[in-house]
Amino acid sequence: MKVLIVGNGGREHALAWKLYQSEKVDKIYAAPGNDGMLEIAERVDIETDEIESLANFARENEIGMTVVGPEEPLVAGIVDYFVERDLPIFGPKKQAALLEGSKAFAKEILNKYNIPTGEYEVFTDPDSALNYLENAEYPLVVKANGLAGGKGVIVASNYQNAQDAVSRIMEDKAFGDAGDRIVVEDFIEGEEVSIFALTDGQTILPVTSTREHKAVFEGEEGPNTGGMGSYSPSPYVDAEVMDQICREILRPTLHALNSEGIDYRGVMHVGIILTENGPEVIDYNARFGDPETQVIMPLLAEDLLELMQMTNDVKLKYKKEINVYGSDAVCVILAAAGYPLTYETGYEIKGLENLKHHDDLIVFHSGTRLEDGKYYTDGGRVLGMTAVGEGILSVIDSVYNYINEVEFKDMHYRTDIGFTISEVPENSVE
Repeated sequence: MKVLIVGNGGREHALAWKLYQSEKVDKIYAAPGNDGMLEIAERVDIETDEIESLANFARENEIGMTVVGPEEPLVAGIVDYFVERDLPIFGPKKQAALLEGSKAFAKEILNKYNIPTGEYEVFTDPDSALNYLENAEYPLVVKANGLAGGKGVIVASNYQNAQDAVSRIMEDKAFGDAGDRIVVEDFIEGEEVSIFALTDGQTILPVTSTREHKAVFEGEEGPNTGGMGSYSPSPYVDAEVMDQICREILRPTLHALNSEGIDYRGVMHVGIILTENGPEVIDYNARFGDPETQVIMPLLAEDLLELMQMTNDVKLKYKKEINVYGSDAVCVILAAAGYPLTYETGYEIKGLENLKHHDDLIVFHSGTRLEDGKYYTDGGRVLGMTAVGEGILSVIDSVYNYINEVEFKDMHYRTDIGFTISEVPENSVE
């Protein structure tokens, strides 16, 4: 079977890497892809928002499965477009993807069906928001309603912070139309985890738990990015906690969507805070996360294409669970200095050849360009360094040791990915 992957980042490289292992997959295309994927996929010069061109390519090349990486085409309705033309594609339709595309919509679903989450208010103009925030209790979280690449969430510790957030989102339009509405919600205290599940609209099965670090600097300081690192599984999510999440969040969410007449098929990626009173939802995503995919795929003990086909064909009821290896994985993103604001590209990346000798390391490319046999930086996030092994604290040590073997000018990375794990009792980590 021929597979088309839509997207060009580390997430898409990780999906290609996993699909390449399937005996059912004969060839992989990536649109537009990146040069780091060339060993396993052929790049196609079509951007992710060119839905008609993607569909034409899929038909002309007899693509057996199109896999959508980023959220924008999902929210734009790429799945609806493909399905109407009898083209196989993995991901939720436009109405279902609204669960990620509108934070206000997600909150309405959570509230209506009593799924645990923080209290919230929605505002369509800055004056109303500021009037509310003047008398609010802090800290609060101010969110752009629409898609903002994971960067439209601002924690405000006081009114001045909140005022700045409203101005940036609604008046300065830092995130474009995504800031036409904002959601202001309670700040929920606890350990943050992400749960990834597959659902065919009738059955929902968890895959695993992860933890992502979004802030650009150590200690969760600085602006949010598309992700500076992640690890899986979370030591805070044992079998008992996962069962609780399935019982109180995953299955109720699926029931809620069904009650609203929404057929959700694909990945359901739920951001959760583990509070003293139990797990609470902070957001939904309608696709695999980045960089979380870079730690999930190496741990997935299943044929990814088969899982996608079962999801599309409403056959997940025939699986009791989705199997993962009992290992740990940690990904650290190597980025350009200045990311996510202004940064320069075009610097040679040295040391990549030596990294191939490490059996427990996978290097996923996010923003690289291949020229005359050498790789150069070509984006804000450049590489994802993913180490896999037994014992997550040991894996963290390994990935940082390997980072010392690669370099490019102005290379930036966080040195504390997984730092909260040291607070967990050792027997629950190892």
